Amino acid sequence: MSWSMIAAAPDTPACGPPVPDADGGWSVTRHADVTDVLTHPDCVVPTAPDGPPGTLAWLRGTVSRFSDPQRHPVRRAVGVAALAELDPDELRTAAARLTGDEIDRAGGRLDVMARLARRVPLVVLADRLGLADPAAAVPAVVAAAAAYHPGATPAAVARADRAVGILLALSPPAAPEVTANRLGLLVQACDATAGLIGAAARHVLPAPESVPTGDLLAEVLRFDPPVRATRRVAAAALRLGGREIAAGAALVLRFDAANRDPDVFAEPDRFAPGRPGRALTFGAGPRGCPGERHALALATGVVDVLRRRCHRTDTEIRHDPHPTLRVPTRLEVSPR
Repeated sequence: MSWSMIAAAPDTPACGPPVPDADGGWSVTRHADVTDVLTHPDCVVPTAPDGPPGTLAWLRGTVSRFSDPQRHPVRRAVGVAALAELDPDELRTAAARLTGDEIDRAGGRLDVMARLARRVPLVVLADRLGLADPAAAVPAVVAAAAAYHPGATPAAVARADRAVGILLALSPPAAPEVTANRLGLLVQACDATAGLIGAAARHVLPAPESVPTGDLLAEVLRFDPPVRATRRVAAAALRLGGREIAAGAALVLRFDAANRDPDVFAEPDRFAPGRPGRALTFGAGPRGCPGERHALALATGVVDVLRRRCHRTDTEIRHDPHPTLRVPTRLEVSPR
C-alpha cells in the first residue's frame, strides 16, 4: 500500500547543529548528535534531591532514573532484576486478553485512553510486580506520573504524595530502595506506554492486517514519540556537532526532530513500517528505560486487538500540556 505523508507537529524543530536556547542550554536535534549525547559519559541525567520517606520526592530521589552516576548502576540493577522475571510474550498475551474483555464490556464506544491505554498495561504490570490490588494501583500510578517530571504544580505534587503512599501500602515487603525502583518501573511505563497506544490508535488502525503490529509501533515511535524530548547536563566541557558546550550546560535532546533526520531516514515524513534506521526512543542509551521491551510487548497486545476489533470514530485528539509528552486525553473507537 502507499503509506501516508504525515507532517511533524508544529513545534517540532528542524534538524541541524545544536542551537542555544533561551535558558542558556542547548537544543539538540540531529540523530547523530542526540546519539552522541545519550552515550557520552560526561552527559549526565539531572539528579533529583531526596525527600521525606513515602513522598514523591523520596521516590524521585531513590529511583535509578534520577540517580547520580555512582548510585545509578545498583538501583538500575533492581529494576532489571524485576523485569528479568517477566516474559514479554506473556505480557503481550495478558494485555490482549484484558483489552478484549474491556471491548466486550464497552458496548458501542470505547475511550481508548481511559479504558485501555492508561489501564491495561498498568494492571498487567502491577500484577506481575506483586502489588496487592493491581486495579487500585492504576489511579495512584497515574497521579504519581503526572508530577514525576519537573514543573508539576503544588496540587499535583500533593496528589502524587498521597498516591505514593497508596502504592507503598500495595507493594510486597522489601527494602525501601527495592520497592522504590520497582514502583519506578510502573511510573515510567505509565504515560510513555499510554502515549504509544494512543498514537498507534490514531495512525495504524486502517493498516492491512498483514503488516505486523511490531513494525507499525516502531514507525509510530519514530513518527509520533510519546516522549518527545529528554534532558542531560554536560558534566564537563565538550564539543558536540561542531559546537563548544560548556560544563554545566543543559542539553535538551529532541527525539521528535532526530527521528525525522533526512540524513538517517529516507522520506522522513512518510509513514513506512519496516524501514531501515532505528528510531531514538525513551529506551535509548545506557540510561534509557530498562523496560522498553516490556512496554512494547504490552502496547502490542493492546494494539493487536484494537486493529482486529475497532475503528476510529472521533476526529479530534487533545493532548496533555507536559512539554516532553504527547499523550492523548481521549480517543474513541467503536467495535467493528
